[in-house]
Amino acid sequence: MVWSPAIFTGDVIRRGVAGVVHGVINTVLPPQCLACDALVATPGSLCAACWREAKFITAPQCTICGVPYSFDPGGAPGTDVVCGACVRHRPIYDRARAVLRYDDLGRRLVVGFKHGDRTHGAPTFGRWLARAGAELIAEADMVAPVPLHRLRLIRRRFNQSAMLAQAICRSPGGEGLQFAPDLLLRHRHTPSQAGLNAVERKRNVRNAFTVNERRVAQVDGKRVLLVDDVFTTGATVSECARILGRAGAASVDILTLARVDAPRGEP
Repeated sequence: MVWSPAIFTGDVIRRGVAGVVHGVINTVLPPQCLACDALVATPGSLCAACWREAKFITAPQCTICGVPYSFDPGGAPGTDVVCGACVRHRPIYDRARAVLRYDDLGRRLVVGFKHGDRTHGAPTFGRWLARAGAELIAEADMVAPVPLHRLRLIRRRFNQSAMLAQAICRSPGGEGLQFAPDLLLRHRHTPSQAGLNAVERKRNVRNAFTVNERRVAQVDGKRVLLVDDVFTTGATVSECARILGRAGAASVDILTLARVDAPRGEP
């Protein structure tokens, strides 16, 4: 091959500079595990110990709410299996999926990302979410985060759910999604859901959200993928789904980084 200066395009130079910068940063500040302070080889990854501890949610799980089963519920491959809780009371949203259980490791990941400035984990979380919610993403028209009230957003400086939603759109499989960060607005400043039971949580977020007036026309007939950090009782995402459904959304699916283990009925 004959050497030519023409091969050194702007993109090549930018990638080269970025590689040097990342190399210097990793030398001065070696990458750490997303869940602990252990050193790792690749930024945005888990150390071996934390990886072994991670409880990723996989099949079998409820077709609707996504709760994982600790046993084989039976049925032919591809058969819909619905848990007893969803049979008794169908959720307002259509389907929900989550990446991992909100146990000790899941809590460290979420809290570190949300309150510990470990936002560099967003690309990794986006890839995890894209895999866990592949079937939802394939059918969605747009992805939107659960919004924060402006006062909480000012204090936190960022909306962790919006970062996750954007990371999904940048991950393999999510590139075609329309990212709608301001689709929903939180017009009422609600107290934290922490420490509240299911009934209190539902009451706390009732009528706390609205569809952005500038986006109402975009919702009608669309399949919305709603993203949040943790699925606890489903009160927050259910209220958002109710508001989106009232605005004309064809369906609302839920995708979260983690979900709290909760007693569910057998299928």
